[in-house]
Amino acid sequence: MTLLTPPAAVAPTRAMPARLFAAGPRADAAQHAACYGPLPGASALVEELRASGLTGRGGGAFPVIAKIDSLTGPPTTLVGNGSEGEPLSRKDATLLHHAPHLVIDGLLLLGAALNPGARLVIVAHADGVDSLRRALLERGDGQGIEVRVAEDRFVAGEATAVVSSLSGEPALPKDHPAHLTERGLGRRPTLLFNVETLAHVALIGRYGAAWFRGLGTPDDPGTRLLSISGDGIGEHVLEAPGGTSALDALTAVGAEAGSIQAALVGGFHGRWVPARRLARPLTARPAGDGEGVAVGAGVILALGAATCGLSVTGSILRYLAAESAGQCGPCVLGLPRLADRFDEHASGRELDAGHVWQLIETLPGRGACHHPDGTAALARSALTVFTDEIDRHRAGTCSEGRHR
Repeated sequence: MTLLTPPAAVAPTRAMPARLFAAGPRADAAQHAACYGPLPGASALVEELRASGLTGRGGGAFPVIAKIDSLTGPPTTLVGNGSEGEPLSRKDATLLHHAPHLVIDGLLLLGAALNPGARLVIVAHADGVDSLRRALLERGDGQGIEVRVAEDRFVAGEATAVVSSLSGEPALPKDHPAHLTERGLGRRPTLLFNVETLAHVALIGRYGAAWFRGLGTPDDPGTRLLSISGDGIGEHVLEAPGGTSALDALTAVGAEAGSIQAALVGGFHGRWVPARRLARPLTARPAGDGEGVAVGAGVILALGAATCGLSVTGSILRYLAAESAGQCGPCVLGLPRLADRFDEHASGRELDAGHVWQLIETLPGRGACHHPDGTAALARSALTVFTDEIDRHRAGTCSEGRHR
C-alpha cells in the first residue's frame, strides 16, 4: 500500500449524484456557463448561506455562516485554500482540474457580498495551479484574483499557516489567540475557506438553500467530495450526499465489502474504523458512540484483510513526526517519542502499554497547534481497533506474514 504520494488529480467517479462536476471533465469557461449559467448577484448570498447549513469542507466542518458572523468588520482578504497538505487527499486538486470556475465563482460572490474591495487569493497545491490560472485567463471578472502556490508539507494547509505564507513568512501554523476573522492578514479581518466550500457557495448563490438541502440530511445537507483509495481499488474522488456511509462510498468505487477489515476515515488526523462500523453514516462533525463516523478531511483509506493496520499506522506516525512545525516540545520531542513507543508496543517488543498510552493521553492540548492532538488520536484509534493484530505481532503471525 502506497501512502506518501503527493496530491494529484484523478478523474471523478460518477457513481452518485454529481453537482460539482456537472459541466464535465476539465470544463472550460464556455462549458461552465452552458451548464451553470451566468454568475448571479450576491445581494441575498449571506442569508441563503445561513439557511443552507453549509459547513466547511476542509476538515474542521465549521458552519460557514458562523465564520461569516464572527467577522469583526468587512474582510480585507478572502482566501480560497486548496493547499491540500493531507497526503491521502485528491479532492481539491481534482476540483481545480475539472471545475475551477466554480471555485472562482464562489470567491467572487463572497467578495461581492462582504467587501467588493477585498483582496482575493487562491492558494493551491502545485498540481492545481495551472488549471486555475488557465481558468482565470478565460474570464473577464477574475483578473484581480491572486494565485499562490502552497508549500508541500502537511501542516502548510492549516488556516494560520496559509495566512502566514501570504504575509511572506513560512507556512507554519501559529498559536493564534484571536480568530482570523478578528485579526488575520495584516492584523485585519480575514476570511478563509477551503476551495470545495467555495464551489458549494457558488451553487448556493445560483440555486438557493432549498436546492442545496435537496441532497444530504438535515444535519449534513448537500454533497461533499471524498478522496478514496486503498488495497485493490486505486485512487478515486467521489461526490457523495451527506449521510452516505463509508461502506457505500467504498463499494461505489469498486471495493468488495467482504474484503475490507477497516478503513482510515478523515486522513492522517482521522480515525481507524473497523469493518462492522463502516455502514454508519459519515457525519460532518464527530457523533456520539454508536452513531455516525466523522468524515474529517474527506479521506477514506480502505485496508484489505492481508494488510497490517499497525504497520500502516506506524509509517503514518513517522511521517507526522517528521512533518511537525518544529515550534514546540510536544511536536519536536513528543511525536518522535510517540512513534517509537507505538512501534515498540505494537510489535510486541514492549509489553507494557503504559508508556505509549501516557503519551497518547498527555500530548493533546499542549502544542502550539493541533498537530499533536490529531497524531495522538490516530495512534489511539489504531491501538483500539487493531488489538488482535498486536497479539499476532507478539506471536509472530502478523497478517502480512511477517513480524516487524
